[in-house]
Formats: sequence, C-alpha cells, structure tokens
Amino acid sequence: MVIALVILCQQIISNTIANQKNKKDYAELNNVKYGFLSVDKWKTKITPIVEDEINKLHLSKANERVLKKHIEALLNTLIDKVEKNIREANATTLKGRAAQSFIDAFIRLDDIKKDIPEYADAVIHEIKKPTTKRQIKSVLNQQFKQYSDKTFNTQDTSVLSGILRRTDSPNIESARIKIDSDISTMSDRIDKESLLLITLGVMLFAMSGFSKQTLRPPQYMLLVLSLIVLLIAGVATPMIDMEATIPQLSLELMGHSIRFENQVLYFQSKSILDVFWIMITHKAMQMKLVGAMLVTFSIIFPVLKLLSTLGHYFNYRHARENPVIKFFVFNSGKWSMADVMVIAIFMAYVGFNEIITNEFGKLKSAGQEQNLMLLTTNATSLQPGFYLFLTYTLLALFLSVFLARKPRAK
Repeated sequence: MVIALVILCQQIISNTIANQKNKKDYAELNNVKYGFLSVDKWKTKITPIVEDEINKLHLSKANERVLKKHIEALLNTLIDKVEKNIREANATTLKGRAAQSFIDAFIRLDDIKKDIPEYADAVIHEIKKPTTKRQIKSVLNQQFKQYSDKTFNTQDTSVLSGILRRTDSPNIESARIKIDSDISTMSDRIDKESLLLITLGVMLFAMSGFSKQTLRPPQYMLLVLSLIVLLIAGVATPMIDMEATIPQLSLELMGHSIRFENQVLYFQSKSILDVFWIMITHKAMQMKLVGAMLVTFSIIFPVLKLLSTLGHYFNYRHARENPVIKFFVFNSGKWSMADVMVIAIFMAYVGFNEIITNEFGKLKSAGQEQNLMLLTTNATSLQPGFYLFLTYTLLALFLSVFLARKPRAK
C-alpha cells in the first residue's frame, strides 16, 4: 500500500508537469496573436478572396453606364486641358499666334465634345475585349501582389518556432493536432491516477473510522503517509486552468466567409508552488509577503501539523503535554486556512467563469450588430490538484478526530 501511494504520487506529479507544458504550448499555438491579430494570417485569408474577385471581374450593364459617365467626364476634362495647353503655348510666339488663329477659325471645340459619348463607347468596347480584360486582371493581380509582399508580421516568433521544433512539426496545424492528442491521453491518465490516489486515501480513513479499536502504529503511520502524499500531490500539481477562448469567429467579406477558430485570449495553469515562486521572485515586497504567507498556510502549517500528530500519537518526549504540539494537533485547523484556500480557489474558478461569460456575451452582441458571427465559451476548469488538496484538507480533520477520540495509551 505504501509503495502504491508513493508511486501514484510520483506518477501524478511527473505526468502533470509534462501535461502542463503541453497545455501551455497548445495555448501558445492557438494564441490570438497568431490568428485573428496576425497580419500574415489575414493576408493568407484575404489574398485568395481578392484574387478571386479580380479574376471574376465583369462589367455589367449598370456598371457600363456608370463607367461611361466617368469616361465622358474625363474626356471632357482632357479636351479642355489640351486646348488650354495649346493656347498657352501658341501665345508665346508670332508663329504660334498665327496657328492659333487658324485653329480658332476652322476647329470648333464644341464639335469635338459632342462626339465624346461615341469616344466613351469606343473605350468601353475596347475594355470588354477578352485580351484587354486579361491584361487588366494581370495588372491588378501584379499590383495586389506587390502590396501583399510589403505586408508582413514583425512580431517575435521564437517561442512558436521552438514548439514546432520540439514537436517535429512543419506547421502550426500539425503541431496542434499532435499536442492536442498528447494532452487528451495524458489528462485521462492523470485523472485515473488521481482518482485512484483519492480512493485509496478515503478507504484508509474509512476503515480506521469504522473500526472501534485503537489505531495501531502501522495503521496510524499509513494514515499520516497518505496525508503527506495527498498534500505533496495537491500543492505540486495545478489546481485550476484559467482559459479564455473564442472557439469560432467568422465574418463576410465580398461574399466570402472568413473564419478563425480556437483563438486563445488568455491561459494560465498554476499549482500552489508555481504561484508561490512567481510571488517570491516578484520585485514588490508586498508580493513576496503574500507568497510567504501562501507557502506558510498551505505547506508549512500542514507539515507541522502532521509532524505534531506523530509526536502526539507516540508521545515522543511527553509531546502530549506540550502546548505547541496540542495547538498543531487540535487547534491549528482554524489557523492553517487550508479550508479557506480551497473555498477561495473554487470561488476564483466560479468568478472567472462568470467574468468571461459576461464579457464574451457583450462581444457577441456587438458582433451581431456588425455582421460578425461569434461563438463564445471558455475552458476554465478545476484540475486534479484541487481535488487532491481538498481530500487532504478533509482527511486531516478526521485524523485530529481520531487522536482526540481514541488516544493511545503509553
């Protein structure tokens, strides 16, 4: 039984560390900065749409009428400008003034302008020729390609490249599929191992509680060991995964659908030890203080309580009369704050869910008003570490009850 508990604890911690790394990598691969907020991603989605629209370029009757008006206006302006330039050039010399007099006598500007509609029709007829259409489309595609080549991301992608190398994947999608499969397999294994560890611990305490006999030393040591294992697994493994994700976002552009899927806005997966390390290495002194309090009430107090129960049980050096031992065995529960921590974590989970739900709801409503379809959800979830720590907290209370109800004679 002892070997099974230790092996389970070691396996849970080892597998959780590996899975935590996979989850962080998966969140990075799906980060919104590589999707919805990525210039390169938008370029890959918009480029085929624009190219398709250019290749489908067609001049309808309605467009012909609009285009003809524009061509007529341009030709009218062009004729006026040419006439003005000729007149200004001829005004500078005697020969030019004579030529201008000849033009004024035999050429009427109004006669030229009255044929502008015919000129416009001729231009449109030329534009509608297959050869001209191909040339126009080619010019437009080349110009668009030049603009597209000048548009690119400038953000640091070293983390992304490292993930691709680690997974031996040629692209993000391939790495995403591989890591997602690893996470699913590992999470299932961790859940089963955690459930087995919790079940073993509960069974040990249940058998001791149902028994009417005084706890024997081996039996008591096994209970303490099970608590130590649960405590270590509880503080060393993540308690909550906080994730804000947009599973699906789509919009219409020129009759084409643009879709982004599984866009991660925020992800954190932390254990008590992770949070303690972040706080204790922070520059602000108040953060260091909070970190010290966290490790004191979640680790040091529980460990001292377990050691005190051992001393009390075996009455080592008259430990039962020691006020400090008595405090940790029977009165430290209200000071250890373990139960408060469990409730705080649970409330953080509920609160984070509610915040994300409300904010995503606002974003979804705004998107509907702007022809934007947005499917919103979040993947915040309690992790095995929470349940392991919760089990330790509850079973530790029973251990004190066993000592108070069934003290062992000297």
